Amino acid sequence: MKLKLILIALLVWAAKPGHAQSGFPFDNEIRAFKTADSLHFPKPGGNLFIGSSSIRLWGDLEQRFPDKRVLKRGVGGSTLEQWVKYYTNYILFPYQPEHIFIYAGENDLNANRTPQQVYQDFVTLYNMIQQKLPGSTTYWLSIKKSPSRAAHYADVDATNSLIKDFISHHSNVKYIDVNTVLYDKATSLPDSSLFKPDYLHLKKEGYDRWQKAIKKYLY
Repeated sequence: MKLKLILIALLVWAAKPGHAQSGFPFDNEIRAFKTADSLHFPKPGGNLFIGSSSIRLWGDLEQRFPDKRVLKRGVGGSTLEQWVKYYTNYILFPYQPEHIFIYAGENDLNANRTPQQVYQDFVTLYNMIQQKLPGSTTYWLSIKKSPSRAAHYADVDATNSLIKDFISHHSNVKYIDVNTVLYDKATSLPDSSLFKPDYLHLKKEGYDRWQKAIKKYLY
């Protein structure tokens, strides 16, 4: 009965004309997810991947873990701030996942938000998840250093460090390094050959490294 009510609510939400409100970014992508949910709502539990375009553009994410239940909900150029403010009630909490993998924050830093602001948004999101989904586990996929955003490398390090320290003192949350796994061992800098021509998004070879770093955490 509860699932039926959720589905009805989602259908009503998706059908509302003019639902796109000023300040609700990427509304079309959210609508598309909710339309898919109305046709086949995912079973509770499993592994949910959320975040920005590095998740959205991981085209074969589900296929890379065929023996696991994986749901992908990446949103365009979204920021961590937007996930906190807008998306959780639509494409996080309704699925009742057991494991939540988050990749976000890179776009925040590129928009000149500070490491402290991104860190605070992560803490807020973590607390929201703990309240709404007690017993679930949150996984922070560290912000990567994209060659096209080299000007923000120091902020990436600072943000990852703040969040990693927070995680070390809290339960039901883990830190996964998907940043340094992209480094060229000879230079200790991001290997540009793992990135698409925009030097922002990953090629298959980059996702191969992410898969290796993440796979042991999936259930």
